[in-house]
Amino acid sequence: MKSTLRLAALATVALLSVAAAKPVHKPLASAANPGSNWANQIVVTADGSHMYGNPKAEMQLREFVSYTCPHCAHFNREADPALRLTLVPKGQIGVTVTTLLRNPIDLTISMLTTCGDPKRFFVRHNAFLSGQDAWMGKLEKIGEEQQKRWYQGALPDRMKAIASDLDFYTRVAAWGMSRTQADACFANTAVFETIKKQQAAVTQFGVNSTPSFILNGKLLDAHDWPGLSKEITAQMAARHKGAI
Repeated sequence: MKSTLRLAALATVALLSVAAAKPVHKPLASAANPGSNWANQIVVTADGSHMYGNPKAEMQLREFVSYTCPHCAHFNREADPALRLTLVPKGQIGVTVTTLLRNPIDLTISMLTTCGDPKRFFVRHNAFLSGQDAWMGKLEKIGEEQQKRWYQGALPDRMKAIASDLDFYTRVAAWGMSRTQADACFANTAVFETIKKQQAAVTQFGVNSTPSFILNGKLLDAHDWPGLSKEITAQMAARHKGAI
């Protein structure tokens, strides 16, 4: 990635910094059992993250991801089928996704994925991660002079420049978001505040790399699906043994 993009991480953190108030833990929104497939149950948590699955499951997983992190895209490709098609539908685990911003591209994508119906968040989320190679590849053709537009002027205009340069407008059109709607999203202060809340959660839990995971309140050393799946399997086995 270009040097200016790497250096922009500090500017992004400063832009989204919030007061370091003592965090207040609020319960997830209550929900009726959606039937046999808990993967259809999606709520927005108190800190603005998105959660799918059983909010009262004995196992709760929180993922911290960055849209520009190649390891996050790789993790999503490996983990999503196993979680969404097996453990989550049965109500065995709830999964919360929190965005960790590393640069202005992360912020731009987060605004686009957070805008709109929360029930469709994971459609948008997965689309950007699965297509990461395509839009990240465009960075090689964007010089530092062109990237300067990403750091100058009003914040919505910076995000418009990024969306234009990386062809995000075409990408979001696939789920029915017009360019006008995308631009309105970039100016949406409520969405921006939601993303700021997630950065406060990142600080609260002491997360500094992506992907990172918290399983049942414990920040894990694992940073990929093989490592995380071992932790999940071990905890499930321990709970089953304790129930015998």
